[in-house]
Amino acid sequence: MSHPVAFHPSVAPITLPESATWPVNDVLALFDLPFNDLMFQAQQVHRAHFEAGDVELATLLSIKTGGCEEDCGYCPQAARYDTGVEAKKILPLDTVLDAAREAKANGATRFCMGAAWREPKERDMEKVEAMVRGVKALGMETCATLGMLKDGQAEQLRDAGLDYYNHNLDTDPAFYGEIIGTREQSDRHDTLRKVRDAGVHVCCGGIVGMGETRANRAALIAELANLDPYPESVPINNLVQVEGLTGVVGDRPAHAVAE
Repeated sequence: MSHPVAFHPSVAPITLPESATWPVNDVLALFDLPFNDLMFQAQQVHRAHFEAGDVELATLLSIKTGGCEEDCGYCPQAARYDTGVEAKKILPLDTVLDAAREAKANGATRFCMGAAWREPKERDMEKVEAMVRGVKALGMETCATLGMLKDGQAEQLRDAGLDYYNHNLDTDPAFYGEIIGTREQSDRHDTLRKVRDAGVHVCCGGIVGMGETRANRAALIAELANLDPYPESVPINNLVQVEGLTGVVGDRPAHAVAE
């Protein structure tokens, strides 16, 4: 018997009680479970909060590609790497809205706009705000990932109609300096606080496959689980190595994950 696919609405933030912190060892214990047992537990948690067949489709569009001044070892959009990614200007509003209409026609309910910036300038914000308003008018959830935010910028995005802001923690704090040198992970937390304080939903996850250990992965999951409130969305990305990057993250092959 088939189960109908439904699109779930945004969930309200869940606040962690003080007693609900997740030690890294508890996450490692989950990693050690047989896979079927882990999937069973995951399904129990999922069905406690969502209908069994709930699926949400989202589409991501790069509204400003290449030329980023950061040195993230996983990112082909960093200007310092010769990856063949050409630095381009921000897309015109009509181009973005056409892409959003196509995404909606294909079943997406959330549309995310990403820009290769360390942080947006005020002239950039005006253009992004217009995009957010336009996508919101189409009846879609709006999401943006624009880098670090200055004071007041999260409120500007909220007032334009932004539902979600994506800002990943990337990896374990202890491993962070191995992949990024132009910022600290504390800078990420600072932007996440601004987003949360503005009343915008948080989309926050990380990346695997960058040479991190199993313990590094567990530490990232624990860090995400200990955010208060929990992120409303938690994307976990698997690194796709692009030719022209250093090819090595933390002096280890980016595709080789140590156990």
